[in-house]
Amino acid sequence: MGSYCRLAGSTWPQIILERVRSIKEERERSEVEIVAYRAEYKKAFYELNRKWIELYWELEPHDIEVMENPGKYILDKGGYIFVALYNGFPVGVCALCLMPEESPYDFELAKLAVNNSIQRKGIGRRLCEAVINKARELGGEKLFLESNTRLKPAIALYRKLGFKELPEYHPAYARGDIQMELSL
Repeated sequence: MGSYCRLAGSTWPQIILERVRSIKEERERSEVEIVAYRAEYKKAFYELNRKWIELYWELEPHDIEVMENPGKYILDKGGYIFVALYNGFPVGVCALCLMPEESPYDFELAKLAVNNSIQRKGIGRRLCEAVINKARELGGEKLFLESNTRLKPAIALYRKLGFKELPEYHPAYARGDIQMELSL
């Protein structure tokens, strides 16, 4: 018998490695809690969004308005903001914005940001899922988002969640070069 036992086409080291990864992911997932926005998270909402935007682009006036006044521009208009806490510390945010009545969309997924030091742990996915679930809970039928194709992991995530690229777009931000929709 060789140094490896075969089980369902995998070697024991592969099985053990996969199990270790699974345990690690489960532990990290349990350390993350998605909560509703509260005023105490206002600074985190601003800073997380500012940092990722400035990593690639410049802040636009509308970014600053929304980030400085999430109550006025998101919450007071019927939207929601979700915050990811990692061991109690805010490390990610995502907003569900109510779209105007004349829009073909009910809601927009917006202002998704995760601290760079903790990315690749499924936090962005969990935030997006919270937004999607809330939109469904509120009876939404179509969810919209605007992004940039330079953000390959984010675009891949949106596609995995079922978002489809729109054939034409009318960006609200200079950095926007892709718009997507999700039928709920």
